[in-house]
Amino acid sequence: MSTVTNDSTAPQAPAFTGRRWLFPSAVIHELDADGASPGRSGRPRRTARDWAVDITCFVLSALIGLAGAETVSGDPATPHGLAVVDQTLGALACAAIWLRRRWPVALAAALTALGPIAVTAGGAGLVALFTLAVHRPFRYVAWIGGASLALIPLVLWLRPEPDLPYPAAVVLTALLTLSAIGWGMFVRSKRQLMLSLRDRARRAETEARLRAEQAQRLAREAIAREMHDVLAHRLTLLSVHAGALEFRPDASREEIARAAGVIRASAHEALQDLREIIGVLRAGEPDDAGRPQPTLGALDTLVAESRQAGMKVTLVHQVADPSAVPASVGRTAYRIAQEGLTNARKHAPGTEVTVRVSGAPGDGLTIIVTNPAPDGDVPHVPGSGQGLIGLTERATLAGGRLEHGPRADGGFEVRAWLPWG
Repeated sequence: MSTVTNDSTAPQAPAFTGRRWLFPSAVIHELDADGASPGRSGRPRRTARDWAVDITCFVLSALIGLAGAETVSGDPATPHGLAVVDQTLGALACAAIWLRRRWPVALAAALTALGPIAVTAGGAGLVALFTLAVHRPFRYVAWIGGASLALIPLVLWLRPEPDLPYPAAVVLTALLTLSAIGWGMFVRSKRQLMLSLRDRARRAETEARLRAEQAQRLAREAIAREMHDVLAHRLTLLSVHAGALEFRPDASREEIARAAGVIRASAHEALQDLREIIGVLRAGEPDDAGRPQPTLGALDTLVAESRQAGMKVTLVHQVADPSAVPASVGRTAYRIAQEGLTNARKHAPGTEVTVRVSGAPGDGLTIIVTNPAPDGDVPHVPGSGQGLIGLTERATLAGGRLEHGPRADGGFEVRAWLPWG
């Protein structure tokens, strides 16, 4: 059983990079479960520190056992056969110290029960209680340690200490037992603190990585939304004029030149927008020296571009002072109108689109883009609906709302409201 219960839901611990020989094998096993080297029994292999501690515990148990053996041999009240049994059991108890890491509970219980019979096993019993307190929870220590303390008066009554009075012997033995248990609990608490700090640092690293990934994802979504809003408008203009050149071979030179000029200008604008977005991706941050983002004041230019592409657009601009609209709100309103015109151009070509903008400080800004049903069947456009999903999220982030859907007459309407305080 491990020192601290392993949480299966916790993130995987990184490899232990410290000096392994300075740490207990149980702690290394908890800190680095994958990198710990198991022994033949499947348990963590002893480190140099473990061997030093085990040898020290064995020598200490043997010295206390030898002192007890001399006391038993020199006691005339102890029969020779009982002294031989006592010393034999004491030697076996000292040898069992090497098993204390594998079976701490069983060893502590056995040596506690052996106390009234073998005085020479007292040192091994103290080591077993110390090991129990280090490797097992307090409930085991409470039961076995409590039983050991309760047996002290009985053991000293049956096998009195010749050099100390009975009360002093009881108090001294109880203090030694409590000291061994207390020291073991202290060692266990230090190990648990080390593991908890390591787990906290591991979780902090995981949370930081998740926050960084979330920030990257949000940045990518913002860039993808901006690319869709900008490039979709430019590319639909290119498609409209290219289609006009394809299906109007009898157009005049002036019409062909005008369409080619719009195609060239739209391609130039699309390339410039794409270059800025790629620059943001490479630099990792926006370029403050780039072109200013369009706001509500650029809505007339947007409608003029659409009209040049052959669209029938009616703009109802009921905002007295577009420059008074906050930049973030105006930019969102511009994108909503742009996406509405782009959708009408793709899904209802040839229809008349109405763009209505109204509002005042305190009442908010309302943007409505409507178009009637197309005259005939329109081919399905791949990826339809993604722009409206992005606009809904953009409006929500701005504190507003956006609704879209078909109308009763078969047309389509995009309605948005943005706060303007």
